[in-house]
Amino acid sequence: MSPRLRISEIFYSLQGEARSMGLPTVFVRLSGCPLRCHYCDTPYAFSGGESLSLSDIRQQIAAYDCHRVTLTGGEPLAQKPCIELLNGLAAEGLEVSLETSGAIDIGGIDPRVSRVLDIKTPGSGEVEKNRWSNLGLINPNDQIKFVICHRQDYDWAKQQIDQHQLSDRCELIFSPAAGHQDATELADWILADRLPVRFQLQLHKLLWGGERAK
Repeated sequence: MSPRLRISEIFYSLQGEARSMGLPTVFVRLSGCPLRCHYCDTPYAFSGGESLSLSDIRQQIAAYDCHRVTLTGGEPLAQKPCIELLNGLAAEGLEVSLETSGAIDIGGIDPRVSRVLDIKTPGSGEVEKNRWSNLGLINPNDQIKFVICHRQDYDWAKQQIDQHQLSDRCELIFSPAAGHQDATELADWILADRLPVRFQLQLHKLLWGGERAK
């Protein structure tokens, strides 16, 4: 049988975060996630979804006539055929990104795919799930994100940047956890410490409210 993925939804919207924020993008949200972060805004993707072949998924993507595609979740890499889909889309010349928790091996992915790796802070409740060996696979096309829940998370994230020399590896993103960390306060901390990071709010929540990007 040909590979299949369980898909929560496929939709077209503006990218709400990371390097391509604000650009029209096709989102493929995969179902299932082995983590339960306290601030998760997509719990509806933990289960359910529709089983689709990779060919069916590519056809739905093509129907939007957009060259940017983001695979998100849930945790996309929890389904092994995800890598085949990522590599196939990159081979077609599309601009592809992957939003991943960092709890699963990111090896084997086409280097043209920008991997947005979310290093889990203590405030997430899932810090022990971080797969630190992934940092050795990061390249300049990738991005590393920290979602900050409080000052302790901020200080912890700074330690990780120094310990692993992350600013030399790829672009770094700090985002305040909605409902947990004040955005202006986080921005002030970054400026005071002159951190080499991109401060970021989730654009889709500012535009449309709620939690979903569409």
